[in-house]
Amino acid sequence: MGQFKIVTDINADLPASYLEEHEIEVMYLSYTIDQNTYSRGKELDYKEFYRLMREGKMPTTSQVNPDEAKRVFLEAMKESSEILCLSFSSGLSGTYNSARIAAEEMLEEYPDLKIRVVDSKCASLGEGLFVHKAVTMRAEGKSMVETADWLEENISHFVHIFTVDDLNHLYRGGRVSKTAAVIGTMVNIKPILHVDDEGHLVPIGKVRGRKKSLHELVYYMEKKVGNYLSNNDIIFISHGDCLEDANFVAECIKEKFGIDSFLIHNVGPTIGAHSGPGTMALFFIGESR
Repeated sequence: MGQFKIVTDINADLPASYLEEHEIEVMYLSYTIDQNTYSRGKELDYKEFYRLMREGKMPTTSQVNPDEAKRVFLEAMKESSEILCLSFSSGLSGTYNSARIAAEEMLEEYPDLKIRVVDSKCASLGEGLFVHKAVTMRAEGKSMVETADWLEENISHFVHIFTVDDLNHLYRGGRVSKTAAVIGTMVNIKPILHVDDEGHLVPIGKVRGRKKSLHELVYYMEKKVGNYLSNNDIIFISHGDCLEDANFVAECIKEKFGIDSFLIHNVGPTIGAHSGPGTMALFFIGESR
């Protein structure tokens, strides 16, 4: 047995190439759109997914269940007797609890196994950045315990700032009222949201117009990064099928902070189902969320 094995879930929105390169096992959530259900082995191209959403198809999602988590843990156990599972925020899904239940069952069945489940309190590439930190620490020779302890102690430094293009998707998810969605859409209001210390989505501002909302993401980064700028050797950006906007935000950050390393990837369907096309999200290490 070699180094500890890292497990996460599909909501980390990491590229398949990254997952393969770092040998990360993934738990899958399922989603249904246009009367078809997708999960592991049957996946829909993200551009097709967002096309369907733009046409008015409304997806639904399901959390990871304990059986799926256990199946992934068993797969990971083939390569290591130490497993670190980094899960989607418990403030947004029951996925963490399912992983915890599966881990308890595994420990009863395999007493020599060491398994740790960490609630990242993160979402999308914020969770991806959380995983990336674990990958980096493992490569530096840190143990599973050292890595898990550091992550749990530093959750509040993984900052998420994002905006959406259509308030109606947030209304469907209970994040804004129907009145706010209707009026905001009429006057082109774009909300600025973040993920708080408990892993919940929370509105923190609003601006008028798409371009202004993209600049606002960079403004909030300047506000929240504080003395932690040097901790950011790479910035993660996810987007709901709006790559041009993601590249624009990256250029603004490069100009503002001198950072030129980015991981840019799409928001996957299981999160995109709730945020919609045009979502733009920025993730970095900061003084506080």
